[in-house]
Amino acid sequence: LVAKLVDALVTASECKTTLLDLTLDLSALHSTQSLIEAENLFHKSAALAKYKERKMPMPSKRRSVLVHSSVETYTPPDTSSASEDEGSLRRQGRITSTPFQSHSNVEPWLNRVIQGSSTSSSASSTSSHPGGKPAAASNLMAHIQLDNHSAPPDVTTGLVEHLHHERPQVASVRGVPRGYNSSILETGDGVPVNSRVSSKIQQLLNTLKRPKRPPLKEFFVDDFEELLEVQQPDPNQPKPEGNQMNVLKGEPVGVVTNWPPSLLAALQRWGTTQPKAPCLTALDTTGKAVYTLTYGKLWSRSLKLAYTLLNKLTSRNEPLLKPGDRVALVFPNSDPVMFMVAFYGCLLAELIPVPIEVPLTRKDAGSQQIGFLLGSCGVTLALTTDACQKGLPKAQTGEVVTFKGWPRLIWFVIDGKHLAKPTKDWHPQLRDASAEIAYIEYKTSKEGSTVGITISHASMLAHCHALTQACGYSEAETLTNVLDFKRDAGLWHGVLTSVMNRMHVISIPYALMKVNPLSWIQKVCSYKARVAVVKSRDMHWSLLAQRDQRDVSLSSLRMLIVADGANPWSISSCDAFLNVFQSRGLRPEVICPCASSSEALTVAIRRPPELGGPPPGKAVLSMNCLSYGVIRVDTEEKLSVLTVQDVGQIMPGAKVCVVKVDGTPYLCKADEVGEICVNSGTTGMAYFGLLGITKNVFEVCLFPMQSTGVPVSDQPFTRTGLLGFVGPDYLVFVVGKLDGLITVSGRRHNADDVVATALAVEPMKFVYRGRIAVFSVTVLHDDRIVLVAEQRPDASEEDSFQWMSRVLQAIDSIHQVGVYCLALVPANTLPKAPLGGIHISETKQRFLEGALHPCNVLMCPHTCVTNLPKPRQKQPDVGPASMIVGNLVAGKRIAQASGRDVTQLEDNDQARKFLYLADVLQWRAQTTPDHPLFLLLNSKGTVASTASCMQLHKRAERVAVALIEKGRLNVGDHVALVYPPGVDLIATFYGCLYAGCIPITVRPPHPQNLATTLPTVKMIVEVSKSACILTTQVITKLLKSKEAAAAVDIKTWPTILDTDDMPKKKLANIFRPTSPDMLAYLDFSVSTTGILAGVKMSHAATSALCRSIKLQCELYPSRQIAICLDPYCGLGFALWCLCSVYSGHQSILVPPLELESNVSLWLSAVSQYKVRVTFCSYSVMEMCTKGLGTQTDMLRVINLSCVRTCMVVAEERPRIALTQSFSKLFKDLGLSARAVSTTFGCRDFVDLLICENENRIFWLILNLLLPLALRHDRVRLVERGSPHSLPLMESGKVRVRAIFFPHFIIAHTETKGPLGDSHLGEIWVSSPHNATGYYTVYGEEALHADHFTARLSFGDTQTIWARTGYLGFLRRTELTDASGERHDALYVVGSLDETLELRGMRYHPIDIETSVIRAHKSIAECAVFTWTNLLVVVVELEGSEQEALDLVALVTNVVLEEHYLIVGVVVIVDPGVIPINSRGEKQRMHLRDGFLADQLDPIYVAYNM
Repeated sequence: LVAKLVDALVTASECKTTLLDLTLDLSALHSTQSLIEAENLFHKSAALAKYKERKMPMPSKRRSVLVHSSVETYTPPDTSSASEDEGSLRRQGRITSTPFQSHSNVEPWLNRVIQGSSTSSSASSTSSHPGGKPAAASNLMAHIQLDNHSAPPDVTTGLVEHLHHERPQVASVRGVPRGYNSSILETGDGVPVNSRVSSKIQQLLNTLKRPKRPPLKEFFVDDFEELLEVQQPDPNQPKPEGNQMNVLKGEPVGVVTNWPPSLLAALQRWGTTQPKAPCLTALDTTGKAVYTLTYGKLWSRSLKLAYTLLNKLTSRNEPLLKPGDRVALVFPNSDPVMFMVAFYGCLLAELIPVPIEVPLTRKDAGSQQIGFLLGSCGVTLALTTDACQKGLPKAQTGEVVTFKGWPRLIWFVIDGKHLAKPTKDWHPQLRDASAEIAYIEYKTSKEGSTVGITISHASMLAHCHALTQACGYSEAETLTNVLDFKRDAGLWHGVLTSVMNRMHVISIPYALMKVNPLSWIQKVCSYKARVAVVKSRDMHWSLLAQRDQRDVSLSSLRMLIVADGANPWSISSCDAFLNVFQSRGLRPEVICPCASSSEALTVAIRRPPELGGPPPGKAVLSMNCLSYGVIRVDTEEKLSVLTVQDVGQIMPGAKVCVVKVDGTPYLCKADEVGEICVNSGTTGMAYFGLLGITKNVFEVCLFPMQSTGVPVSDQPFTRTGLLGFVGPDYLVFVVGKLDGLITVSGRRHNADDVVATALAVEPMKFVYRGRIAVFSVTVLHDDRIVLVAEQRPDASEEDSFQWMSRVLQAIDSIHQVGVYCLALVPANTLPKAPLGGIHISETKQRFLEGALHPCNVLMCPHTCVTNLPKPRQKQPDVGPASMIVGNLVAGKRIAQASGRDVTQLEDNDQARKFLYLADVLQWRAQTTPDHPLFLLLNSKGTVASTASCMQLHKRAERVAVALIEKGRLNVGDHVALVYPPGVDLIATFYGCLYAGCIPITVRPPHPQNLATTLPTVKMIVEVSKSACILTTQVITKLLKSKEAAAAVDIKTWPTILDTDDMPKKKLANIFRPTSPDMLAYLDFSVSTTGILAGVKMSHAATSALCRSIKLQCELYPSRQIAICLDPYCGLGFALWCLCSVYSGHQSILVPPLELESNVSLWLSAVSQYKVRVTFCSYSVMEMCTKGLGTQTDMLRVINLSCVRTCMVVAEERPRIALTQSFSKLFKDLGLSARAVSTTFGCRDFVDLLICENENRIFWLILNLLLPLALRHDRVRLVERGSPHSLPLMESGKVRVRAIFFPHFIIAHTETKGPLGDSHLGEIWVSSPHNATGYYTVYGEEALHADHFTARLSFGDTQTIWARTGYLGFLRRTELTDASGERHDALYVVGSLDETLELRGMRYHPIDIETSVIRAHKSIAECAVFTWTNLLVVVVELEGSEQEALDLVALVTNVVLEEHYLIVGVVVIVDPGVIPINSRGEKQRMHLRDGFLADQLDPIYVAYNM
């Protein structure tokens, strides 16, 4: 049995499951265990294999919840490589909750809710103490269901029961592999067993045969429970206790004997029998009556319009319109007369009117969505007035422009002169009210999309009937209408029901209300109006202006209909209005709030006592309980309460119920908040053209709480979008709207309540009362509250921030919820709704697009985002031995590779002969004196200087003589070479070798920036202990200038020798090193982390480096290469100064600095000299891509077809996006798509890895809690295009022609043990051209002591390695070399020193920066670093400064969404502030120092709270 098992494990070469526990138990099995114990061992291995199939839970819960025996023995974090994934057998579990019903019959809570009438004044402000009696705890158990395709039922049942018993808080369960058949049983402790051991062996083998790569669809399932912290429900949260509510029925609709069969029949009756009766009076902006429309005029004009539309408008001799067509009505709010004529004219012509707002500009808020509605309705004709048409924006032809998103419209003016008189024989057909569409009313949803709600003729008539009965309308009554007459209550009362009852409507335009908020009260007084239809806003405005008017009287009013009575804050307006105007004749019972929605029309309205209405009610509710959807009474003394008033009783003939907001529409309990649904003949029919959502809203079947599958009613209900409950006396209470609902961490908050809280914090001083928008944005799988307000111009920034912080505290204490973002914008910049107020969806859209342009912003992600994954806790007990054993058991090889030794490819004698570069140059000067080695180009593309073998030798001799005679230097002295890129630098380098001195190349200081560049030069000279400086005459003067004296102490410079004019003397004898291990030169550089390091390069290492580059790049004396690199350190120095002398090829030198004045210089040189191989840096490639991207037509003279290889020299992860865009951009100039290659060289060791023309791209998953996650130092290969993925390109292939050193390995960064294939770790190198050590690491000597003498802690502990400091992984590819062996590819992920340790995980700055740059088009560049455990993001703004604050929220959002990190500080700076070195690398530590020293001169700094 044991032999079978071992054989099975060995032969399963594609083993993908970590069986460390199994392996550790094998030794015990050999010695003591019997066959029965062996069988148990198989059970255990099967369980391990089974649960390895599932996705691992969050880092804090990575161990199996089932196999308790393996808890002590930790399984290695990852044993399967990318191509060896377990994903295909993974299935996502789901949880469904079924609440058990409460058995206790509690006393009805409703008796406690009602507290008298609404006459007492109260506010809807709030506080931190959750009030009310806590709900009785009801048991809520989750029945966990697996998808039906994941496993047979019997296995699932056992698994689920065990899981639920052991870990009730586990958020999800995993599927079971297909390999488990229905014959498997389970023991009491959850381990699957079977009677046949042999079948278990077969089953184990079957589970090992899995696909090599998970299918793509797996990665588009967003496993929310596994990614983030799932907030567990509060066990003390209130729960509803009441009985299930019943469907309520309104009073029956009364029978009226002479009720007309349709609305048009009523219009005909009044137009012919009462032609002089006033129908509508229009007012101008001064409050003066400009026109009164009589019923006779309305009838006759409507007839004319109907006749004209049907008979006089033609297109190609065909009528333009036919019955049933939709027509847009575009009328301003100041012209109700023409709108009424147009509306009834369309009805008479059997056309369907679609009233919309007047589009004043092409960019009106929401105008595009209105256009989509018109297009979907097939509207081709728009009716308007002459004055309105003249005010619309015109094209050059004089026609009205086509607005964005709108269909092409014909505009028809309906003024009297444009209408034709009907012929005597033409009469409209006045049909009885039917189910055909009468008109379409538009509605804008929470997301900003606009839908059209169809109202039938029958619904329109029934609604008029119900309103007439509920409001007690009678003939010839006068009604004052302040609302928009095109839609909602303004249309229902002021245009439809008024005509049905021959009422006289006084229409108050919005423009008049802005000038004189008291105008509607004055008109009620002067016209003795019996009814007024207003909003609570109008009542509030009139309160502010009432002091000037003492003689107004409201005694004539019998009903003051408050159309937005469903708003929670309407009660404060009603109470305050009553307190002021009760002394002027206003009776308390006159105030009648109502609730309505676009879908269900009027839902409920309060009736005066004379119409049989019960006394008004008021409820004081705990806001904490409301957030859980439970109604609990509280006391008004507390701040955390919501005071709401009733909106009366339901409409006559209607049925109303309250259903659960989410999921299946189950009936609510009596003390539960839900969505109000209506069944009535007065509701809308459908969303025009949208059948799917129509069914969900207009055809709802209700189910009881204990669902038996039988609906409560056989009649469909319509959802109203109103959230509320039904109180005693069948009074309806509304606590919010579905559109304003914000669900944060499972608790529901209403946007209107949050606005009310913000207004309670001294609003008048800093912001405008009616100009506050509250909405939610989804960030990290949860709603986040955003509050935007318009700031008053006279409010100072300090005052505004104080107000903002007080608002945050108030909302936090009152609603127990954090505000994610609070932004203040300048006055009058928020998008407006047609009749005042904020256009919420457009504001939200601007916020998300970064187009809001706030002047103050405060982000609070630290307090709001509570569902971040738990910080990773590293397992200290996993040593290198455990990991290597786990890899071996899993069939994984150790991640190490070897290139072939250079000595096998060359003649050993020749290699030994030219061990020193000085010898090579002398030999070339003797054998090929005139052979050109170097050719330097200037910015104009002309040759600035050249050097043949003999010329270089002679110049080097002169330098050596000067060092010995003038400088009086000895062998081994250090010499700083401060030269611009050119032949002088090369000549002085070899001059130092000839004299036996040690050269150090130093970048010269920038004349315009001495303050920052000269100290670096000074530091390198001092740290390298240079005895002499060689430089040009110009730089000599610069080093000794007054400007230099301001930056450094110029008196402490060592000897400075000017090499421009040297004597032509021959060197007596050229120095020859006594040993190849003697120092050849020092390679000094400043890393991106700000560390100055000098690397010692021996003669042997220098020679080996040149040999490997020669063989890799096939460099021979007949070759030409072009180099556009900095020549001061690393591979750039080696290619510029060393390789030409060693290999004999000609180097065309292009200084990168010259590209600033001539960006095409490098490519022109490549084309001109027909170069096959060229080297550049990423900064050069980026300069060409950006600078020449729009000038490709001018570059037709350039031909890049000669280029075989364009190698990008870098010490970073390959930039795939840049190399791909470069290839695509210049392919028209002949550049081969396979030409661009990446190289990786670590300047500390000057190694060279080259990816040869085969840019194979793999995508590494960055998903946080997948088993192989990069942030956990793991690798997972996925399919291209997978979400949260990162593309990487090979940095080099390890094979004969790719890299020449004996050995390299991937080591664990902490334990220093070897890692397996496709594991992320530090790249260690053992190579003949490794540097021999650091000369000095300025300020960091202790940290880098073992970089050149590292040894593995396990395995091969004898070999001495050099640590590169770079993270990467090795992967055996499917490609083969000439010998038929599969070769290894090395992938570089990033520098270990640059990584950010946050939340226990390792982040690479480039990944975060890439996400941030994508967040907004105006972000030019980005850099990140940490500061006191806070993530600081610095972004360069390439655009207007008013966009600066837009970036704060966008940057915070994208880092949260893609990296699960909270940004601590966002710094907005000007372009060019982020320091970038000559190699194109960001100097993040220099940036950090500048930030801490307050030297960045930022546009804005946001500290996220």
